[in-house]
Amino acid sequence: MIKTRREILAGATAAGMTVAMPVVLRAQAQYPSRAVRIVVPFPAGATTDLLARLIANRLSETMGQSFVVENVGGGGGSIGADQIAKAAPDGHALLFHNITFSTTTSSLLFAKRARHDFDDFVPVSVGAYVPLLLLANNSVPANDLKEFVAYARTTTTPLFYGSTGPGSILHLMGEVLKRDAGIRMDHVPYRGAAPLVTDLIAGRVQFGGDQLSSSLERVRSGQMKALGVATKAVALPNVPTARELGFPNLELQGWNGFLAPRGTPEPVVARLQQEIAAAVKHPDVQKRMTDVGAEPSGSTQAEMREMLRRQVAQIRPVVEELKLLVE
Repeated sequence: MIKTRREILAGATAAGMTVAMPVVLRAQAQYPSRAVRIVVPFPAGATTDLLARLIANRLSETMGQSFVVENVGGGGGSIGADQIAKAAPDGHALLFHNITFSTTTSSLLFAKRARHDFDDFVPVSVGAYVPLLLLANNSVPANDLKEFVAYARTTTTPLFYGSTGPGSILHLMGEVLKRDAGIRMDHVPYRGAAPLVTDLIAGRVQFGGDQLSSSLERVRSGQMKALGVATKAVALPNVPTARELGFPNLELQGWNGFLAPRGTPEPVVARLQQEIAAAVKHPDVQKRMTDVGAEPSGSTQAEMREMLRRQVAQIRPVVEELKLLVE
């Protein structure tokens, strides 16, 4: 029996799919083939580091290889991010970053000093959402953000606000608050949340903030005041949001999530997303996250990509308007 041209082409296509599919499945099944490096672009001990290690420990148990967290601080998170942007795109080098990824990268692109762009990464999954918390020293005569602004407008005492570094999300939020409220504060950058919180409690700076997990227990114990949250916080349900207090431009969603270098095979990214989502759903992981005020996610790739798209579209014009620079 003589086959028609259409039948020959259909057979060739089917044969090609038969060959190709096992290759894709093998790539997914064989991953990871060695230890996986997870870069946290901040010092050890803060929220992002804690969450990265929590998820990494679970992935090490379920994926048959070690997931090793490495802290690479500096440049507002850009140094560690740049290492992963230039790493081999095989799934064995990942970035675990937070919302500062959006501000720092936007700042460096604006200053034409960026060594990577947003497109150099593939979103994998949000591990957890962590609301951003706005704080004040106990000596400040204000109980919420609206009262703080009223105090800042009338006091003759110099005011200082702290952030976790130039280009960080709280650097941006501090400058937005100054612009929108018409108040004066001088920026004091710190190398991470721990020294910032220490100086807030000591009164060396009057205002500041970071991811809620960095300060939750200090707020609960009365060592600092919570003036507001950028978005509603399950861990502090009675603390009003910035929008509720009249500052909608401070409404920014804090997140901590995984990114891979551009070009990482889709089957590998899909496997990672599935495993991260399963890890975040584990009862022990969920309990530990909620204990520190984090809200477990395990989002899909599409959800993380869309969240980042919206966030960068919100943040990048503000960075350019305020000329927010990473020093």
